Amino acid sequence: MEIKKQTFECVRDKLTIRGAQYLPANPSESGKYPAVIVSHGFTGNYMSVEDYCVEFAKMGYAAFCFSFCGGGMHGEDVRFKSDGETTNMTIPTEVEDLITVKNYVKNLSYIDSNELILVGISQGGFVSGLTAARCGNEIKKLIMIYPAICIPDHARMGCLGGSSYDPHNVPDIIDCGNTLLGKNFHDTVVGMDPYLELAAYKGDVLLLQGLDDKIVNYSYAIRAKESYRNGQCRLQLVRNLDHGFDAPQFESAFASIRQFLADRKEILTIRVIITHSDTVTEGDISKVNIFFTGYCDTPYFQGCILPEGCDSQEYHLEVQTKMRAEYTLSGLDYTGQQCSIHIVNQKDGQDWKPVVQTDSTALAWMNRADLTAVLEFCDGGPTVRIYAEKE
Repeated sequence: MEIKKQTFECVRDKLTIRGAQYLPANPSESGKYPAVIVSHGFTGNYMSVEDYCVEFAKMGYAAFCFSFCGGGMHGEDVRFKSDGETTNMTIPTEVEDLITVKNYVKNLSYIDSNELILVGISQGGFVSGLTAARCGNEIKKLIMIYPAICIPDHARMGCLGGSSYDPHNVPDIIDCGNTLLGKNFHDTVVGMDPYLELAAYKGDVLLLQGLDDKIVNYSYAIRAKESYRNGQCRLQLVRNLDHGFDAPQFESAFASIRQFLADRKEILTIRVIITHSDTVTEGDISKVNIFFTGYCDTPYFQGCILPEGCDSQEYHLEVQTKMRAEYTLSGLDYTGQQCSIHIVNQKDGQDWKPVVQTDSTALAWMNRADLTAVLEFCDGGPTVRIYAEKE
């Protein structure tokens, strides 16, 4: 889909905030677009989250990204900077920046002000969560991607932004290597209870967090989920994910974001463990069979993949042309009854479309459900997340 991009500016306390908006080339039938505002992480700028905005625009959203005032790093391209010094930037000033951009977006004639979504990465994720809590019902949904909820603890330990200082004798300037922070950054977060502040938001939350994140330990995400109301926050812990996506991880993460925005519920989470494979090549065609076992541990069903689950793949000149996985789970449904679930999963356009057959009376609705799936490719075998429409 063709995307239209243009820059924008708005002002907070006489400081100019610079950013870009990404719109679908085709006009909305209603004349208004739902809007997504994407916030970058520590030392980033709006170009560092452009890939998110492009994907959201492909989905039919008006997507906005911007540079925080005083954000960025030494030697950054000034074309992508907002006004302000890094030594004056704090978490509260970033919240005010995001509120300013939110107000700017909300008042655009082509934006549906009832459909505002905040998305933030790392420090931007933490700021997006705090902003959603401030703005309440103005924010339809919140997506936090490895949010830096650790920042108050890092201030208490004297290691903000990778620096090292005495938290009982904080210097006026905190040297983080590729940027400088002011003492105010420390002072405004050192006494913060982030979970109490985040919990003020009452809308739907998606939290994506890597289990191998070396900057933000996954325990912060688990605690954040628990601070929200029961069922409010969907926490997705991703194996082999550090503090940043590679290309396949980004693709699967965004597939999960699409499920969340479509109000679909994760019903089965299956950990696939590859056991062996075989390959047959005939001319330009290669056929690969990948055999696997694994398990599922969810509120609906708990059990294991029976031996000889198989993922059949076909390639023409090393380009994949077919992929079909078929396997059977055996275990207990949520009523405690022994049952099996047979799954065939194939790609249908942009989405994986699994077909399920189960002999469970309690889960018989899965036989008729419109299901989609997301594959997270990890060492040893993928995690398969199967979604259905919310009841």
